[in-house]
Amino acid sequence: MSTLSIFHNPRCSKSRQTLALLEEKGYQPEVVEYLKTPPNASEIERILAMLDKQPKDLMRKKETIYKDLGLADEHDPEKLVTAMVNNPKLIERPIVINGNKAAIGRPPESVLDIL
Repeated sequence: MSTLSIFHNPRCSKSRQTLALLEEKGYQPEVVEYLKTPPNASEIERILAMLDKQPKDLMRKKETIYKDLGLADEHDPEKLVTAMVNNPKLIERPIVINGNKAAIGRPPESVLDIL
């Protein structure tokens, strides 16, 4: 049986809604508060592969730190992943992982496709 987990920020309404939706459907996901325990580079790369996305697709482009670090002009995937490792606030949320599948909970219902 695969482990269901959610990269969660309790201060984010979409993250709270996605977690509530999972629980409402009877799931008890492992909650990873990624701002407290950030993923390392290989974890981010694994998530990107499961999502079939590029690093910028997983970044919160409206965050001040995104602009401060000049990431809009950065195109090196390794540097973008490193920026997310060093500044987990840049990582889009919530991310639900089920085995080798992942989905971003925007909207929250989009995670139902991987359950």
